[in-house]
Amino acid sequence: MADMSTTAEIQMPQDDSADPYAAPARMPSSADRSIRSFNPDDYAIPTRKQEDWRFTPVERLEEFYQVFEPSGKTSCTVTMIDGSTVDSSQVSLSTVEMGQEPSGTVQKPNDKVSAVEWASNKQSQVIKLSGEIDQPVLVKIVGGGPQLDSLHLMIETEARTHADIVVEHEGDALLAEGVEIRTGADSHISTTFIQEWEPTAKEVANQRIHVGAGATLRHSVVTLGGDVVRIRMDQEFGGEAGELNMLGIYFVDPGKHMEHRTMVVHNHPNCKSRVVYKGALDGVKAHSTWVGNALIQPTAPGTDSYELNRNLVLTPGAVADSEPNLEIENGDIVGAGHASSVGRFEEEELFYLQSRGISEQDARKLVVRGFFGELVEEIGVPSVAGHLMDVIDRRLSKGESEDMKHVLEGK
Repeated sequence: MADMSTTAEIQMPQDDSADPYAAPARMPSSADRSIRSFNPDDYAIPTRKQEDWRFTPVERLEEFYQVFEPSGKTSCTVTMIDGSTVDSSQVSLSTVEMGQEPSGTVQKPNDKVSAVEWASNKQSQVIKLSGEIDQPVLVKIVGGGPQLDSLHLMIETEARTHADIVVEHEGDALLAEGVEIRTGADSHISTTFIQEWEPTAKEVANQRIHVGAGATLRHSVVTLGGDVVRIRMDQEFGGEAGELNMLGIYFVDPGKHMEHRTMVVHNHPNCKSRVVYKGALDGVKAHSTWVGNALIQPTAPGTDSYELNRNLVLTPGAVADSEPNLEIENGDIVGAGHASSVGRFEEEELFYLQSRGISEQDARKLVVRGFFGELVEEIGVPSVAGHLMDVIDRRLSKGESEDMKHVLEGK
């Protein structure tokens, strides 16, 4: 029998707020383990064996895996949403060399394609906003065709700014895009990114977001066109009592792939986040991917976080991948949860509407419009909301099946 008097005493780790790894409950999260680098060579070429790429058709994005010389044919213009010139006292435009502040100040690239975008670009477009801006600012990005190109955009708002920014993408493109968003303390900002690419366009985009202390950001992404579109969004809070609402809408046509990845990091106390993404898939080999990640760090007591993804499969042969992930490293939170679903039309909803004398075609129309309608309205820009519903209606009318061709009859 061992002499207990000579046995070394077991030392349990002691909690230390200055050292997140001092206690077993403060082990490294997936975000801590992820590579963050401006150097493309620090990342392996994407394959489906890698967790971040297992849902992606990596063979269709090979152009974006090596540093390239941009064509420079993608245009970027900034006006007010009614077409008028911006007020230079509230909206300033400039171009800086890559790496010159404020570019490169919101986190670091987090995958191969975002590092390649950074290394391929020579300049960053910078938009700074301040004060109470009475109508949305419109950033229009028009693709330059099938030649490989890149674009880096920095959106920065001063403290207590109130503004809406709409970023529209259209045309044909082969585009690597980087976006940095930094909102000032106590600001109220809405950013809406709309992808209405031509069917042959490809886009890989990385958005890195910093929400200031006490600030509110409504961040919306609407993807309605393109052959392959992959958008990754990584966010962090810059102080206590920040609020983030991430809204997403996508409509996938036959043979197309649309992928959205969100990463919300709660790193300060008493912050709130909501992530709600909805998509519809219409046609054989229409493929969508949504991966939602939320991390609540030990430094974030009072966190309130929730994420939701819903997918509506309109015709057979479409595939929707939906994966919510939640990591909680703090027991002192208001709440945290997630949910996802993939399904066809709810027969109960259709039966209820038909029992009230509504035809099957009109019932389907109401269900689909209702599926998207509430989220479109939450974007908060009336002219954008109306346009998006019109586009969604037109997409539904192009469905492969005869049933879907009648969805919008009588409009």
